[in-house]
Amino acid sequence: MSIAETWDTPATRQRLVPPSPPRAPESMTALQRMAKMRESAIGTWGQRAYEEDVVRGRFLFNSSFILNTPDAIRHVLVDNYENYSRTPAGFRVLRPMLGEGLLIAEGKAWKHQRRTLSPAFTPRAVSTLIPHMVAATDETVEDLKRLSNGPVDLREKMQRMTLEIAGRTMFSFGMERHGATLRDFVMDYGDRLARPHFLDLVLPRDWPAPRDFARARFRKRWTQFVAMLIAERRAAGKAAGAPARDLFDLMDAARDPETGEAFSDAQLGDEVATMILAGHETTATALFWSLYLLALDPVAQEQLANEALQVSGNGEADLDRLKFTRAVVDETMRLYPPAFLIARSALGPDEFAGLSIGKGDVILIAPWLLHRHEKLWRDPNAFVPERFMAPAPPPDRFAYLPFGAGPRICIGAHFALVEATLALAKIIAAFRVTLVDKMPIMPMGVVTTQPDRSPMFQISPR
Repeated sequence: MSIAETWDTPATRQRLVPPSPPRAPESMTALQRMAKMRESAIGTWGQRAYEEDVVRGRFLFNSSFILNTPDAIRHVLVDNYENYSRTPAGFRVLRPMLGEGLLIAEGKAWKHQRRTLSPAFTPRAVSTLIPHMVAATDETVEDLKRLSNGPVDLREKMQRMTLEIAGRTMFSFGMERHGATLRDFVMDYGDRLARPHFLDLVLPRDWPAPRDFARARFRKRWTQFVAMLIAERRAAGKAAGAPARDLFDLMDAARDPETGEAFSDAQLGDEVATMILAGHETTATALFWSLYLLALDPVAQEQLANEALQVSGNGEADLDRLKFTRAVVDETMRLYPPAFLIARSALGPDEFAGLSIGKGDVILIAPWLLHRHEKLWRDPNAFVPERFMAPAPPPDRFAYLPFGAGPRICIGAHFALVEATLALAKIIAAFRVTLVDKMPIMPMGVVTTQPDRSPMFQISPR
């Protein structure tokens, strides 16, 4: 394996190396790693994980393998993906919010959902939703103008904006009345129940862990809230023969192309929850980290602003002209992948890349590690958007996984990239962004790659 990157940064710009957490000592025990994982999984990896192709370890009674080679990753995510399921801890943490939705469904249920939902997320379908994205972003820019020259929590603003986009693209109505409740659900779950406990990690999936009872109570309240949103949207109706105006129309009308089967109300609720939560939180995180990096790198920020000011950012055709903006989004998701860890458990024995995998062994594919691996990237810890622009060759498909890969790649990847690129261009075209908070912001791996706190920014109109 070798680094195949060829790029050059402008002579006027030093390569920014943003701060990152210290790497774990190799002497850290398994119990210490489990304890540290509750705070942040990113802090459990030592230097070996950034240098070696495979890091072998033990997880209770089974072996564990961190994979950092594209060929091995392709085997697990593509060639033999049906042999690898989500781990019990992953299932426990995600199911209360997402139910049996696409992100965690398996087997025939997953195949039915994927076939049924795919038409709603084609580039052509996403293009019909761009006006919703643009309108919500423009409103955010107007709101930020009233806060210019003062301290602003841009992370909170990005969460509100992407939630508004999620609500409009899903239901064609804003989240003024329901946004606060939805955010409360997300924050409450993240604070109390999303961090895996020791027993979440060690108990089999069908054995209830102590926190599962609290998660079940949460799920009951959450599904009632989602059902209320769906009922409100259905009450608004849709003119007979009118084209679909939002994702709900597309999902409600969707039929499995093989069986003709539609989603039940319960299934539709889980899909709505998956799309709203997975969509808004990961895009908000990517936008926050993009703004943070641009605040640390004023030259890159001005380059993006110059590009964005020449493009309206109001339609699909503008995306092809926002090449540097898109490269900033791509590079941000390399350094701060929203999904920092893909954990799988082997359903049966397997062999690949000289490894013998036993039933129950744990396979870890960590985009956080993979995207900073010293064998795969030149200057892996530096912020260099040019690595995603011509004439630089594209990275290996299985060395860059912001949305996963293979049959289970994120169905909303194109939607998220369109949203993030257009929104970032509009915000930086309108404002010069600097950091008020001078203390380093450290990423934490808790469900998504989150900052350890929300720093304050200053925004100045251009």
